[in-house]
Amino acid sequence: MFRPTLLLIFTAFTSVALAQSDTPAPQGPPNVPEFAPAFPEQTRAPAMQSSAPEIAIFVDKLEHPWGMAELPGGGLLVTERAGRLRHVSADGALSEPIKGLPNIWAGGQGGMLDVAIGPTFADDRLIYWTYAKATPDNMGTTAAARGRLSEDLGQLTDVQDIFVQTPASRSGAHFGSRIVFDDAGHTFITTGDRGDGDQAQDLSRTIGKVIRVTLDGKVPPDNPFANQPAPQSEIWSYGHRNVQGATIGPDGALWTIEHGPKGGDELNRPEPGKNYGWPVIGYGEDYSGLPMGDGLTVRDGMEQPVYYWDPVIAPGGMAFYSSAMFPDWNGDLLIGSLNPGELVRLRLADGKVVGEERILRGIGRIRDVEVMADGSVLLAIDAPNGGLLRLSR
Repeated sequence: MFRPTLLLIFTAFTSVALAQSDTPAPQGPPNVPEFAPAFPEQTRAPAMQSSAPEIAIFVDKLEHPWGMAELPGGGLLVTERAGRLRHVSADGALSEPIKGLPNIWAGGQGGMLDVAIGPTFADDRLIYWTYAKATPDNMGTTAAARGRLSEDLGQLTDVQDIFVQTPASRSGAHFGSRIVFDDAGHTFITTGDRGDGDQAQDLSRTIGKVIRVTLDGKVPPDNPFANQPAPQSEIWSYGHRNVQGATIGPDGALWTIEHGPKGGDELNRPEPGKNYGWPVIGYGEDYSGLPMGDGLTVRDGMEQPVYYWDPVIAPGGMAFYSSAMFPDWNGDLLIGSLNPGELVRLRLADGKVVGEERILRGIGRIRDVEVMADGSVLLAIDAPNGGLLRLSR
């Protein structure tokens, strides 16, 4: 169960009116102070402050929850990295594991990852998920699949992969992965570099890429490399390290967030066919304290992040907020932080970040963020005590 002391932290919070200062949100000194942003709004935006949410434990017995998705009519699906998918009722009752998942490679950072309700669920009950797929030679690779959820919410049938990352690896690092849909029948799947950054620049591999396919896994004819052989034809953007957050913004575009090394977590708005630089450029350094590559932050032909963090927030899932429950959050981006463990709120204007707030520091490793139909916000707490928290007013 959650430690009661974590919740007691928040009883001392006071409600305050929305405010913004000229100083950045509280954070430590940068790991690489000599790096300068490419434009003024690219890092350390002015701090914002909003009224404190009410916090309640929604589910308290989950093992490393990773992804969440609200079902039409109430309740939600939640994944556990160890290889389980569960249903949670509207009142927080937790089901037994749903049957029918494929063979999952649960090791290191791999396992059962994201889950999403299909755009056609009302007609066909299809749900989608990403996971570390076990190969016959005991390696793992990021995959995305879909299956039909039974009316009693206990079984998956007609399960099929719609994407399998190539090549597989024995590494337990950097699987990604989120799955989101636009409103035109496309599926975006984010991947990681599997701990081998050079592969993120290799267009013959789907490592360190954002993938775009149709709902059944076909290559859309307007993909940037659609005229190239697979798997290059599946690629939307490349040069990514480990994209563990993705959402469709109010502008209808895909937004992603990825882990940097020691510093250099990035918020991006990936555009088709563009190179986002990893591991050639970035705003962090190696964990050893040595520069990454040539220590560059800018190179011709490589894109700059919309925003970066140094020190890191270690980003998880994210969602844009739009509801009356938290009017001072409307239009803002809510991001889960694994380290230091908090909710990060960003305000954007004209595609730039103009304000940042750090909320609930010390609550634990926030792996995912889900905005519910009633306007409340669910946080998946990965550790130290796995479960779901509900924020409301």
